[in-house]
Amino acid sequence: MNDLPIDEEEILKELDAIQSEDLKYSGGRILGSMCTEAHPFAKKVYTKFLDSNLGDPGLFKGTKATEDKTIQIIGKLLNLDKAYGNIVTGGTEANIMAIRAARNHARNYKGIKDGEIILPRSAHFSFKKAADMMNLKIVEADLDDNYKIDVDSIKKKITDKTVAIVAIAGTTELGLIDPIEEISKIAYENNIFFHVDAAFGGFSIPFLKNIGYEYPEFDFKLDGVSSITVDPHKMGLAPIPAGGIIFRKKEYLEVMAVDSPYLTVKTQSTIVGTRLGASTVATYALLKYFGKSGYSKMARELMENTYFLRDSLKEIGYEVIVEPELNIVAFNHPEKSPEKLSDELEKINGWKVSVANCPKAIRIVLMNHVTKTHLKEFLNDLKSLY
Repeated sequence: MNDLPIDEEEILKELDAIQSEDLKYSGGRILGSMCTEAHPFAKKVYTKFLDSNLGDPGLFKGTKATEDKTIQIIGKLLNLDKAYGNIVTGGTEANIMAIRAARNHARNYKGIKDGEIILPRSAHFSFKKAADMMNLKIVEADLDDNYKIDVDSIKKKITDKTVAIVAIAGTTELGLIDPIEEISKIAYENNIFFHVDAAFGGFSIPFLKNIGYEYPEFDFKLDGVSSITVDPHKMGLAPIPAGGIIFRKKEYLEVMAVDSPYLTVKTQSTIVGTRLGASTVATYALLKYFGKSGYSKMARELMENTYFLRDSLKEIGYEVIVEPELNIVAFNHPEKSPEKLSDELEKINGWKVSVANCPKAIRIVLMNHVTKTHLKEFLNDLKSLY
């Protein structure tokens, strides 16, 4: 730390130089991220609530009431009349909360001490963090030929130590939707907590269904679903960090509650204590600003870009790994490895793609900042590398 104060303009000049090293979503070169630039209206709302702390809700009653409203809106979007939950930092924290609720519920009501969670190989790495933090054993379910969780594998892996089953609605690598309806029945019949990680798909599937796209049921319409992760800071266009965890029952929050005697509430269920209210209120504002029709329009545009990329890749001669279900396209060069192609794409024009691991492939996420113009430039470069 410097001894004397430094002039504001000098600091801002330094920060401009720092920011110049960061990629901007608007440049269209970020093709592997599930996040995007926050909507301008959300940024405006965000700054108004920078000093709010949802960790001490009695001091910020308006912000807390807005979080409650936001959870109810998202809950109804997911076919739940009365929702319980929080807006948290992202899908990782939401998934950790879900597994903690499942662990504590099984421990309190079933007496399970050394618990296990069943999840597919395609599950997000946040579940490894959750298992490590809560001393749970991960039991990995097999994937079928379409890279979705194998239902028969789940049946075989259930034991008297199973505290939770996890399925994905929008897998991180391929954007696929697991057979959640079938898994829900298994969880319900075996009285096992069932968590759906819809961090990616939760803010697109409901809107796509709203305009006629056909998708299987994945939400609280299914009796076996206990909790759902959904991230407003992905297709919801909310500022980072804004993840959501929605529970079917209040008791799932209650089994995680710890005493917080020096705050304005006496118990707290979230993992972090101090929680910025700005992301929550910005999410609420966007839900009102866009409504179902606005989000449905954006979801349609993302899928149209997805299909355009899929078809164009096939025309060039690239192999598309799976038929896209959401706005992710995975593909391979007929001869080059994904890692080699990724390096070449970055060198030729600064394209930032990611490489999926299961299976190995170039992975493109068609987020709101990726326009048709960007895709045409990208495809031209792919042609030159074919």
